[in-house]
Amino acid sequence: MAPTLRIALLQLDGFPTKKEAIANAINLIRTVVKDKRAQLVVLPECWNSTYSTAEFARTAEFIPKGETSVALSNVASELGIYLIGGTFPEKDGDKLYNTCPVWGPKGQFMGKYRKMHLFDMDIPGVCTFKESSVLTAGNQFFTFNIGELKVGLGICYDQRFAEFAAVYQQLGCDLLVFPSAFDVFTGPMHFELIAQARALDNSMFVVLCSPARDVSKDYVVYGYSTICDPWGRVVCHGKEGPTMLSAELDFNVCTEIRKQIPVVYQKRTDLYELHTLE
Repeated sequence: MAPTLRIALLQLDGFPTKKEAIANAINLIRTVVKDKRAQLVVLPECWNSTYSTAEFARTAEFIPKGETSVALSNVASELGIYLIGGTFPEKDGDKLYNTCPVWGPKGQFMGKYRKMHLFDMDIPGVCTFKESSVLTAGNQFFTFNIGELKVGLGICYDQRFAEFAAVYQQLGCDLLVFPSAFDVFTGPMHFELIAQARALDNSMFVVLCSPARDVSKDYVVYGYSTICDPWGRVVCHGKEGPTMLSAELDFNVCTEIRKQIPVVYQKRTDLYELHTLE
């Protein structure tokens, strides 16, 4: 495994049109690669349109043939980077998905992850949202490689399920990335805490990439994109507004901690075990 990786997270502001949102993202991808020499760039959840069940069908596109996909493929090829394209609504037949696509340094489409756990939450008077009223849940885990480094993908609400992250640890991932749009009620309580927990549980790096906060929207996003290391320490985090985060991740830490505190090897599989049903 390449021992280090320069990663950048773009906490993107919203824009009135998809065209403007795409143009802004492409400009900032170029900037962060030039200024921070990022090898892997991560975009947030639902960054090219409003995060709204009423808007998903209108803004959905085919992946990887839609306009957002083509633009991201082109910039990945132009800059020679790996690009996790955040999420945007995907159209597939008569179904819609909340989907995260990935491109490689030649602009090649490496695959996609469809949100497995849909965000259905009802805290009366605080936040009510029901993705399942419009979206279909995905049913496959997804990994891709950067050299010998294996990266796993989840989306926002997926991170609340400890078993979900544990599957990726079993699959050999040392980095787990979640484009995430937490709300402003649960965000301060849970966002960073969950990232730390999933990182510590599995002795891996965990990345949460949020859109910037926009209080004019019906659904107000928390922000505070976060990177945690395998010790559960916060490497860096953003705040509410648009920002670019970057860090150099040393994956030797994953190997070291698994030797020093080998919980991933000490599970009592004679008494309990985790396995997928795919």
